[in-house]
Amino acid sequence: MLSAEHRTIVKATIPLLESGGEGLISHFYKTMLDEHPEVRPLFNQTHQANGDQARALANGVLMYARHIDQLEQLGGLVSQIVNKHVSLNILPQHYPIVGACLLRAIREVLGPEIATDAVIEAWGAAYGQLAELLIGLEESVYATKENAKGGWRGTRKFTVTRKVRESDEITSFYLRPADDGDLLDFEPGQFIALRVTIDGVEVRRNYSLSAAANGLEYRISVKREPDGKVSNYLHDHVIEEDTLDVFAPSGDFTLQDSTRPLVLISGGVGITPTLAMLRVALKTSRPVHFIHAARHGGVHAFRHFIDDLAARHPQLKRFYVYEKPRAEDLSHDATGYLDEARLREWMPATQDVDVYFLGPKSFMKAVKKHLNTLGVPAAQARYEFFGPASALD
Repeated sequence: MLSAEHRTIVKATIPLLESGGEGLISHFYKTMLDEHPEVRPLFNQTHQANGDQARALANGVLMYARHIDQLEQLGGLVSQIVNKHVSLNILPQHYPIVGACLLRAIREVLGPEIATDAVIEAWGAAYGQLAELLIGLEESVYATKENAKGGWRGTRKFTVTRKVRESDEITSFYLRPADDGDLLDFEPGQFIALRVTIDGVEVRRNYSLSAAANGLEYRISVKREPDGKVSNYLHDHVIEEDTLDVFAPSGDFTLQDSTRPLVLISGGVGITPTLAMLRVALKTSRPVHFIHAARHGGVHAFRHFIDDLAARHPQLKRFYVYEKPRAEDLSHDATGYLDEARLREWMPATQDVDVYFLGPKSFMKAVKKHLNTLGVPAAQARYEFFGPASALD
């Protein structure tokens, strides 16, 4: 039970989390992953190595401490955590492992003079409250997905019916239920998770659904990353008629109902969730501006698909910027980077728009800054990260 005294103690540790939270969380992850190999499949080792995972969790712990008296002030953070946990099938039995390792990290990093028994007790109670909240919300989502038409809990076998090369780096995989049963619907912008075993090691990865729901199949479009363990496995070893273990669609970065003009901005493989959004939006009368940045034409996936839609839908305007175009590339609207001037030119005349943007972190930081300068309301500029959530400011 989290008491008033516990809350006071937790809030008193906020300065320590602000100055040393990332180091504490890094120690926590090392302890947990070294001593509990059963949870390793739940974590992307690339994000562990570059520190993204530690930074994201450190920020989450800090935000929880800051708002422990008013958890509703956490806003969308709780929903993001729940959706990511559900996508990877985080279960109640995982929480005690995390809690024990977190408390141990607090004790070992802060030392006994700061991490007194009272501090450990307070954080234990605080973690217990958070775990109870998340477990309850996640179970509700699991049950909803399981009981929906075509739904399931845990993994379900899907057959790769088609494997299509979309660019020099991106390949699409079309997936149908191996049991030929009904298929769970999803919202444009959501993703699925795959569970694969590579060299005897289980790993899980999330991939955006790159085509609108059709009741028959899912499509993911995977970029081959230079050191991507799962992306290279999918590109090199998974062939048509193979089966994959799939978790049900998740994610709260979804296209919202609106009559405002829609702007979809993507960089690189960030284009994937915008494709499903675009198909659904074109069923309405709202204007759509589709803006995509790529290094060059060879890595520009789905160009012909977008061009065809633009030719058939007068409400759609599309713009492409290539950082370093090749001589053989098709025409594009600009060369270099997607800067403020180009956004101003390519976006609707009004600032009252709905904007969704995705791409590499540096790209997203620039876009967020430009949108703010152009006067787009912050609540109408939505984004999601491929990987651990980070601050763009």
